[in-house]
Amino acid sequence: MDLMEYQAKELFAKHNVSVTLGVVITDPAEAAAAAESLGGRVVVKAQVKTGGRGKAGGVKLATDPQDAVVKAGEILGMDIKGHTVRRVLIAPAADIADEYYFSFLVDRAERDYLCIASVEGGVEIEITAVEKPEAVAKVSIDPLVGVDAAKAAEIVAATGFPAEVADQAMEAIQRLWDVFIREDATLVEVNPLVKLGDGSLEALDGKVTLDGNADFRQPDHAAFELRDEVDPLELAAKEKGLNYVKLDGEVGIIGNGAGLVMSTLDVVAYAGEAHGGVKPANFLDIGGGASAQVMADGLHIILGDPQVKAVFVNVFGGITACDAVADGIVHALAMLGDDADKPLVVRLDGNNVEAGHRILVEANHPLVTIVDTMDGAAEKAAELANA
Repeated sequence: MDLMEYQAKELFAKHNVSVTLGVVITDPAEAAAAAESLGGRVVVKAQVKTGGRGKAGGVKLATDPQDAVVKAGEILGMDIKGHTVRRVLIAPAADIADEYYFSFLVDRAERDYLCIASVEGGVEIEITAVEKPEAVAKVSIDPLVGVDAAKAAEIVAATGFPAEVADQAMEAIQRLWDVFIREDATLVEVNPLVKLGDGSLEALDGKVTLDGNADFRQPDHAAFELRDEVDPLELAAKEKGLNYVKLDGEVGIIGNGAGLVMSTLDVVAYAGEAHGGVKPANFLDIGGGASAQVMADGLHIILGDPQVKAVFVNVFGGITACDAVADGIVHALAMLGDDADKPLVVRLDGNNVEAGHRILVEANHPLVTIVDTMDGAAEKAAELANA
């Protein structure tokens, strides 16, 4: 789960990282009181789960409470990279002397953690990373050791933090490591980490991604989920216990096993190049138990996406045999009735595949097309979606 800036700052404060929380509002009329409580001169910041807010006009300085109302009205409702701004953060204007960049993340390629930091932080950090890679420090972290005082000192030295903030930087690094580990995060990023006019360090912005696999031991994280920010189809799928991610395409995908579904996305994208550029509409892994109810739930979610023009069901019969999967498809279509109104291409392989095909043939459902191979089924699904 990606957090909004204000939520990331709440986690930072929980672990004693120096931050100013500010006030979150959803109505421009609330901005005046918020700004008044913070000294009048404030920054109005769009709260969306994407970068580039400042360049898109989603971060504005307000000189007084009434100006804050105006600026909040300009930002609320904006579209920033496909994200509608429903909340803004009113934060006091900071006296910034210098800006740095800092992050912890999971380095999957090396199977460890990685710290990336630079004394040239701010909105142009991506350009700095490309044009001046020597200005960006990368320090590997052994998961079994973590970040102690010695590792924090190594990071400070590698980054080149100025001597006057080195001790503060070491302390901030260790506290941000606490956020990363204790909150089961896969990313903790501060850009900018600023030196204020009085010489103190503060996390002026924050980005945090939490590992959903750790939800069972992080019950407090449920409070971070903002239902109005979640795609309604993804929300409905979550309530059904389905592993679903909406994509921007026309071919709905149902498979069993994350690896098979990922491969299915690839073959559909490739096949779609010859059929009007159609693409996969979703990732949906129904897991090992393809019962009629699970299949019906999956089909109902996918068919509820108005972008979907055809559905590709790609299942390998293992623990759940192909005849059980075929039964699930037939019963799911019966359960959905008129709600099932888009063509389905079904490819089955594995345990009891002949019996599975026989069940589908005997059912003779007008929406179902059986294709033996994965590539052939992807081709057919792309063709139907483009028809």
